[in-house]
Amino acid sequence: MDKFVVEGGNKLSGTLKPSGSKNEALPIIAATLLTDDPVTLYNVPVIADVLVILQILEELGSSVEWHDKNTVTICNRGVASGKLPFDLCRRLRASILLAGPLLARVGEVTMPPPGGDVLGRRRLDTHFLGLAALGASIEADQLFRLRAGELTGGDIFLDQPSVTGTENVIMAAALAKGRTIIRNAACEPHVQGLCNLLIAMGAQISGLGSNKLVIEGQERLNGCQYRISSDYLEIGSFIGLAAVTGSELTITDVNAEDLRMIRLMYAKLGIEFDLRSDGTLYVPADQSMTIMPDFGQETPVIDDAPWPMMPTDMMSIMITVATQCRGTVLFFEKMFDGRMFFIDNLARMGGNLILCDPHRVVVTGPRALIGSAVESPDVRAGMSLLIASLCAKGESTIYNIQQIDRGYENIENKLIQLGANIRRLPA
Repeated sequence: MDKFVVEGGNKLSGTLKPSGSKNEALPIIAATLLTDDPVTLYNVPVIADVLVILQILEELGSSVEWHDKNTVTICNRGVASGKLPFDLCRRLRASILLAGPLLARVGEVTMPPPGGDVLGRRRLDTHFLGLAALGASIEADQLFRLRAGELTGGDIFLDQPSVTGTENVIMAAALAKGRTIIRNAACEPHVQGLCNLLIAMGAQISGLGSNKLVIEGQERLNGCQYRISSDYLEIGSFIGLAAVTGSELTITDVNAEDLRMIRLMYAKLGIEFDLRSDGTLYVPADQSMTIMPDFGQETPVIDDAPWPMMPTDMMSIMITVATQCRGTVLFFEKMFDGRMFFIDNLARMGGNLILCDPHRVVVTGPRALIGSAVESPDVRAGMSLLIASLCAKGESTIYNIQQIDRGYENIENKLIQLGANIRRLPA
């Protein structure tokens, strides 16, 4: 395992291009199982989670050919089994995304519970209830066993708008017999990206961007070429980094529609940025960094919820940013009961934070952060601690950085090109 050693306090500057979206790439790679034809993907982020899911496909009999650093062609003609490798699945939360397409492809799936971030309880009920509504039978003990003689479309109301649960049902429904209506569907940008890939493969899907999707099942899907969207969560992370380091940054290849709520939440913290018509985003160095109270001078709240509300994956980043802002703000994490437990690391660095309960934390700032030894518990918390280290005084050491590598491609080199003092060393 490696660690990052970071010397904080340096201003950054320059232009960077975000990588492809992790949350879009993983279901899209899974969806290639729905055809025997080659699928070529562009702008694929070379991160640990992507490499693991590709390794799972190769274990199943897929061929994976890289053409350049971020372009890959996948051909699944050799896949005839739905038995997934235990060790690889335990390393990857997104391994659950293989259930829907494999069920549609070979009629049965055997898999262990998925691994990934430890963010508290993460239900799989939505996946299994949705697939059961299409005709699958599910057995669960130490392994999950799913079987279906034939998948048949239906009118499905999901018990919660789970992103990966929605994606699993979409993929299975694409080859199911007849029409499937998914109500209370997740509609995040990466869910829309999966639908766009499937449409390019010949699927018929309507309702993109809404919580009602209508899918007309097809007998077969074909190969295609598809470009994965830029990672709006990485873009959001770099906006926060620019603000806390007082840096001027330009980010290219930006979809402004993905940033509407993130922009509103940053405005609450006194952080502004310009979205330009050429797809670039400019973060000025001069920010007010003053928390804007609600009307009546009430303490503002930043909370997360399903799209188009505040993404849960931005919570850790914004909590770190708030330590450098003037005023008090309450963060309310509604999606996971373990995401807030990284803040002891920020407190160790000098942040003024009060953990009210597993879901709420009050942050008052600004408070100068001091370099310290910290540990990354999950992908987004890891990036938030990296941001904290870059604005802290002195040297910080970040352990368990394989968590950061799971979601951010080549992160230290991107930061070094902006002027950051960061080294990757053996732990």
